[in-house]
Amino acid sequence: MGVHTFDASVAGLGGCPYAKGATGNVGTEDVLFMLNGLGIETGVDIERLVDAAEFISNVLGRKPVSRTGNAMLGKRANAKVA
Repeated sequence: MGVHTFDASVAGLGGCPYAKGATGNVGTEDVLFMLNGLGIETGVDIERLVDAAEFISNVLGRKPVSRTGNAMLGKRANAKVA
């Protein structure tokens, strides 16, 4: 369809000045997960992206908004416990 640029934000950080009460932006992790699922090559390492999202979220003291990021972080935590 000719689309090659997507707008997203690591860990869904940010907000929307146009939509009062908006929770934030779409997480880059979620967009990347979708693109990977569609077989679209991006060259982005999702594991390292989730690492970056976890780091900045910890610095800011907030949980990532990204469902993919949260799922991957939960899976990692469960693997450490087992």
